Amino acid sequence: MIASLKGIVQSKKPEGLIIEVGGVGYRVSIPLCNLVDIPGPGEKVFLHTYTHVREDALQLFGFLSEEERKVFTTLLGISGIGPKLGLAILSGMPAQRFIEAVNSEDVALLSTIPGLGKKTALRLILELKGKLPSLESDEAYGAKERSLAEDAVSALVNLGYKKPSADKAVDNAVRGGIVAIEDIIKEALKYLTDK
Repeated sequence: MIASLKGIVQSKKPEGLIIEVGGVGYRVSIPLCNLVDIPGPGEKVFLHTYTHVREDALQLFGFLSEEERKVFTTLLGISGIGPKLGLAILSGMPAQRFIEAVNSEDVALLSTIPGLGKKTALRLILELKGKLPSLESDEAYGAKERSLAEDAVSALVNLGYKKPSADKAVDNAVRGGIVAIEDIIKEALKYLTDK
């Protein structure tokens, strides 16, 4: 199955994205709340995906984080919840807020999601409480990583490098698993001087 996609955004609409990977355009449905974080047409994107296979259809669902995908697949494990309702749930509120609503047994908040009635909300709470991944620490880590990357880019721009080149070099260093600001800058400088 297709576990992830990294390619160029060809089309970005509420009903889904078309991402070109190696000359092939993949239609991917994503939660609506992620749409603003997806780059525009012509830009690169990376999505964690879930492939849903039925007799009459093959569908791809994309998520910006592995944790969101885990929440989605956990939802699919509940009787009566298919990919369409799973996507509607994650479109109705961010994954972290959904997890908090389930864990705090907030039926009223869950019932505000289109397509999710009080009865289904109660069943979700019963079946999911304590079983969903915690996104808080991962989101905090992601924010810290973004902040370090922005600081590194700023340092490289101050050294006279163009911002697009600095962005690429820092992105390359961060993807290599480097987490200290000094090491990110050193690795980015190596990348820039090798070009």
